[in-house]
Amino acid sequence: MPTSARMRNKWFLREPSPDAKARLFLIPYSGCGASMYRQWPQFIGDGIEICAVQLPGRENRLREEPHATYEAMADDLADALQPYLDRPYGLFGHCGSALGAYETAVRIVERGYTPPTRLFVSSQLAPQDGPAGRFLGLSDEELLDELGRLVVELGGKPVRSLLELSLGVLRADIEANKQYHVADPTYLPCPLTAIGWRQDVELLHTLMGGWPVCGDTTYELLDGEHYTFTGAPERLLAVLSADLVAGSSANTAA
Repeated sequence: MPTSARMRNKWFLREPSPDAKARLFLIPYSGCGASMYRQWPQFIGDGIEICAVQLPGRENRLREEPHATYEAMADDLADALQPYLDRPYGLFGHCGSALGAYETAVRIVERGYTPPTRLFVSSQLAPQDGPAGRFLGLSDEELLDELGRLVVELGGKPVRSLLELSLGVLRADIEANKQYHVADPTYLPCPLTAIGWRQDVELLHTLMGGWPVCGDTTYELLDGEHYTFTGAPERLLAVLSADLVAGSSANTAA
C-alpha cells in the first residue's frame, strides 16, 4: 500500500513503523479507544512494536457508528490490518476485546492473509463458553461508575460529561458481547496464550479452560486485578514478548 494511503488509515493513532521487527496489535477494552494503551511503551522486547487499534465510534472516530457485533468488527479490521501483516505479529485483547481479537484472527485465516504468530486473550471465556460476566447486566448508571473507575486506573480524573460520551459505545460493545456465542469455534493454526489474573473478580481465571478448543493454548497466571493490564505491568510485557518470539521461531522452523 502506498505511504500516502497508509497515512490516511484511521485504524491507528500512530502509523506502524516500517522498521519494527514484529508487531503486537492491541484491541481496546469495551467502551474505550486506542489511547487507553497510552501507558504502554512503543516497543517491547527485541523490536516488537505496540500498535493500539482505533475502532469506530471512539475518540477521533467518534462520529462513526461502532460495530454491532464482533463478526462485523472482524470483517473490517482484518482488511485494515492486512497491509501490516508483513512480519511476525500478534493480536491482544482483554475481556470483551479478547473475543474481538479471536474473531479477527479467524477472519484473517479465512481470507488467506498471513495468520497471526500468536493470539493473546486475557480475562475472557472461550467463545463456546459465553456470554457471561457482571458487566452484561449493569444499568447505564452502573456502567458510568465502571467507566469512572477505569479512567482513574488510567491516571485520569473522571468527568461525567465525557463519561456519558463513552457510554453509547460501551453499551454497543456489551450488546455485541451478549450476542456472541460460537458453539463450534474455528481451531486456529496459530498458538494462543490465555492470560488470567489472580485477583480478578470479574472473570475468574479458573473459568478460562475452554481456549484449547480454539487452538494450541498456553496458560499464564499473573498477579493483578481486572484493570491491571492497562498499566503495562512488566510481567505481562515479558509474557507477550517471549511468546511472540517463540511463535515466530516455531513458524520459521516449520
